[in-house]
Amino acid sequence: MIIDCPHCGARDSGEFHMRGEATGSRPAYADGPDAFAGYVYDRANLAGVQREHWYHAAGCRSWLVVERDTRSHVVASVTAARKGGA
Repeated sequence: MIIDCPHCGARDSGEFHMRGEATGSRPAYADGPDAFAGYVYDRANLAGVQREHWYHAAGCRSWLVVERDTRSHVVASVTAARKGGA
């Protein structure tokens, strides 16, 4: 699978590490441990198109949001996880 890094260009997926779905926002500390456990472990794991966090470990070391089809591994889009940041 090829991921088109916005900083480095098209690279083999072996340079990246997938870190899970890019959905929801991190709960506040005041929300308690159950809210955080749900954020970390309760995932949809869709068979189809989903947004995921990927880390370019062997390249620019940037976090990316990759939208791909989990059935075919076709990548629809790649964007920086945080615009204007590292």
